[in-house]
Amino acid sequence: MAKQSFESSHQHLPQGEVARDKAVVLKVIGPGDPSESVGDVDPIAEITALADTAGVDIVDSVLQKRPKPHTATYVGKGKLDELAHVAEEHEAHLILIDDPISPAQGRNIEEVTELRVVDRSELIMDIFARNARTHQAQIQIELAQLKYFQSRLTRMWTHLSRMEGGAVGTRGPGETQLETDRRIIRKKISILNKRLAEIEKQANTQNKSREGSFRIALVGYTNAGKSTLMKRLTGAEILVEDRLFSTLDTSTRKWELELPFDVLLSDTVGFIRKLPHDLVASFHATLMEAREADILLHVIDASSPTVDFDMESVDRTLNKIGCGDHPRWLVFNKLDRIPEERKIDLQHLLAEHENSFAISAGTGAGVDLLVEKIVELGQQRQESGSYLIPHARADLVAKLRQSSRIDEERFVDEGIEINVLFQPGMKKRWENALTQAGIPFDGK
Repeated sequence: MAKQSFESSHQHLPQGEVARDKAVVLKVIGPGDPSESVGDVDPIAEITALADTAGVDIVDSVLQKRPKPHTATYVGKGKLDELAHVAEEHEAHLILIDDPISPAQGRNIEEVTELRVVDRSELIMDIFARNARTHQAQIQIELAQLKYFQSRLTRMWTHLSRMEGGAVGTRGPGETQLETDRRIIRKKISILNKRLAEIEKQANTQNKSREGSFRIALVGYTNAGKSTLMKRLTGAEILVEDRLFSTLDTSTRKWELELPFDVLLSDTVGFIRKLPHDLVASFHATLMEAREADILLHVIDASSPTVDFDMESVDRTLNKIGCGDHPRWLVFNKLDRIPEERKIDLQHLLAEHENSFAISAGTGAGVDLLVEKIVELGQQRQESGSYLIPHARADLVAKLRQSSRIDEERFVDEGIEINVLFQPGMKKRWENALTQAGIPFDGK
């Protein structure tokens, strides 16, 4: 699989050495930018963190305040000339744009700077490609990258027919090669879509086996502490790193709680502002756990100065994947890292939102209350019923025992009397089965 790498301008390093490219950030600061609303926010803090995760060092930045980006060159001509000068002065290898840009904008910036231009979408996809560990994640990111580069072939740094190697900064191939590359991309996209469909089919089968469980999904902005909370709640040995997008695959673990049914907790991929559309589409199967969950725990980094923007970004992404109306609790994490002067802001957020909690997944502070409320919610969802099943249909009782708890079982002349504690959602299914079998019941 061809993965775009930002170290490819250093092709002949001694084995074991990894060079980090130098980049200048170009950014338009518009009315909706967090740095315009929050005084102490560095406008390039997030793109710097993304670049660092991708192995790129930011050496300088060129910023321009304007209502919206220039349609042809992203910034005005004066800023573009300044960018070229700054990049040359620092001997930069790349220009990083803190926005998704059009192919034409990228081409025009490249012509002025004579450097490779990488926009926010490509940068995020590169990080995903680096962190993809499972076959499913690798397919998903490759599909997203191919869709992204499909409209940018004239700026590609290698012929896709090789799908390996290449040098940064080369201009596009000839028209004949472009048509060949487009055909290769279309074919590859078709193949990957079929593979993902197969994976989603398998996931649907696995989801059916989990029916009857109380399913909870952790969602939130990248690096909000979801994996740390997952480890705290379940004791699972999962990857916990203080970096962006360390988790790309949904991890599901059994959560041992004082409930008469299984509780499954899932840790999902983190969200971020301006998350590339192709990534959201490609990770459809991975995000299934969030869509299928009974409740979402939205984990929020309460120490972030852009907490309101982070929450809004997660809300938008949840709406995109069909989870906007899901029951959701807010879990304000990193309580131990909040500056004293901003703790009042957290109190206001807790007062504004029902079913919200302040915790530290790292220290465990506040977690007991969250667990207590989850148990209470599970108890509220528990259903029960009493039934008389004919002896001839004892198979139904045996099948029921696999998914729910039979508290009492008595053999009488008319059949088998049972009192059942159902797992969430199973009572209706059981009674539908009784109706199909012609067995009367009153549902009490």
